[in-house]
Amino acid sequence: MSLLTILDETASGSVLHRLELEINQETLTVGELITRRVHDEVAAYNERQSGSFQGLVQPTESERVLNGYRLRPGHHIDAEQQVYRALEAFQQNRFFVLVNDRQAESLDEQVWLGEGATASFVKLTPLVGG
Repeated sequence: MSLLTILDETASGSVLHRLELEINQETLTVGELITRRVHDEVAAYNERQSGSFQGLVQPTESERVLNGYRLRPGHHIDAEQQVYRALEAFQQNRFFVLVNDRQAESLDEQVWLGEGATASFVKLTPLVGG
């Protein structure tokens, strides 16, 4: 089992959030990687039920705040709904994934996640006003 370092970054390269994910396979598809990441972050939030949610995509019924998303107290996030939203966001190019400094092109693409691997999730911000 190895630890995969995951970075959430802006398009300019600023790191917004860093987390580590335990991976017990050397290769996964990009879709499986996104699914694992989302399940882990939702489980961590649902367990602590405090502070802001610093996830890949905004949960339904949440408000965007400086360091993530704020939900009503006692509100559990539905992991499957978050996975669906994240996979859809990837397909709509709202973020892209770099694994070992190489951009992943599709959800079915196999990526190597062995010892020392890194994954960067680069969130794209839509332009306002055209």
